[in-house]
Parts: sequence; structure tokens; C-alpha cells
Amino acid sequence: MKILDSNHQHQQGFEPLQTGPSFAQEPKSRPSWLDLKTWTRDITVSIVIAMVVIVFLYQPVKVEGTSMMPWLEDQERVFVNKFIYDFGSIQRGDVVVFQFPLEPQKYYIKRVVGLPGDQIAFMNGRLILNGELTTEPYLRPEYGDVSSYEAIEIPTDHFYVLGDRRSTSSDSRNWGTVDRSFIIGQAVFSYWPFARIGSLAHFGIEDTESSSGHIPAVEVTE
Repeated sequence: MKILDSNHQHQQGFEPLQTGPSFAQEPKSRPSWLDLKTWTRDITVSIVIAMVVIVFLYQPVKVEGTSMMPWLEDQERVFVNKFIYDFGSIQRGDVVVFQFPLEPQKYYIKRVVGLPGDQIAFMNGRLILNGELTTEPYLRPEYGDVSSYEAIEIPTDHFYVLGDRRSTSSDSRNWGTVDRSFIIGQAVFSYWPFARIGSLAHFGIEDTESSSGHIPAVEVTE
């Protein structure tokens, strides 16, 4: 069977067929309630996905205390990435949440300043890392202290952690290093209060020239 186009029909002496009035109906627009239903479904799915990510990847915690000031304030809420160290190593400068070695039912938040194998000492409040005086850009003069501590070597799979408010912080200077198995994850994002919302990646380092239900409290001891 051959299907002739209009040009071929004229060449053969045929007149093109005359079409009558179109009986095709204009497409009807969808009812607005269908649009609302689709929009509601999409929002619901997005919320569920976000909740799954938060519950399984992140731990919301509440800071109690002031030993991480000025970078973390009392009652501030942050998210902790619980799996970040499954794919990478703990670095100096990371702010981590961990089980307090002397009371594992409690959780603390501090900054890592020493890695396994490092030698740590303090002279008049200044950090001496592996025999060299080390600059800590996240510290503020008004929160410093002038204490001195003899050098220690950090054991395998342990970390030396300190509060940024050295004058009041209870940390590895007082009760020793933290075993890797006690570290829950890295503080990555502040979500409350609204004025402090933002990423905590490298906070206190890059910023020094400028700032499920039950939410567990993270004690930042005085």
C-alpha cells in the first residue's frame, strides 16, 4: 500500500480531500486539586527522605556548657556526622563528639589537637606538638590559660582533645586521651539558634579572621 502525500496527489490529477469542521475537543486542564495532591506528595516524600538521612547519618546533639566558646555556645544545637570517619581519618582541628572515658554514658564535645604517636606538652598555656611550638588559630586570648604540662606520647588509637576555652575546659589535660572506639563522629552543622545556623567544617580555623525524638545533651564541662 502506498500513502501519497499532497504534492503527489496534485501531480496525479487528484484534488485534495476537503475536510469538514473539526470535532476535536480542546484538552481539558487538570483539576487544581490534582496539582495540589501532586505537590503535597512531593513535599511529603522530600521530608521523609530528609528524615531518613538525618536519623541514619546524623545525630542531633545539644551543647551544655561553655568550654568550646566562642565557637560553640551553651544550649547550641548541632548535627554530628556519625559515619564520616568510616571513610576518612580523624584530623587535628576536628571538633568531635565522644563518650567521656570516665563515664561512658555521658557525651562530650572537644577539638582534636593530637593524633596517635604525637608528643604533646604545654608551656605557659602554649601547645608544644612533637617538640615544636604550635599556633592554634581557633583560640582567643581572653579564653587562654598559662598552665604547663610535661610531654606525653599519645597511645595507638587514642586522641588528645581540648576545649577552645582553655581556662575552664576539662579535657585531655585532666583525664587523658580518648580511645578511637569512644568517638561518635564530627560536629558538622549548627542548626539552632537561627542566628548561628551554618556549616562547622573547619570552624574556628578558617573563620578566625571574622564565626528521632529525644536530643541528647553533650556536656561541655567547665
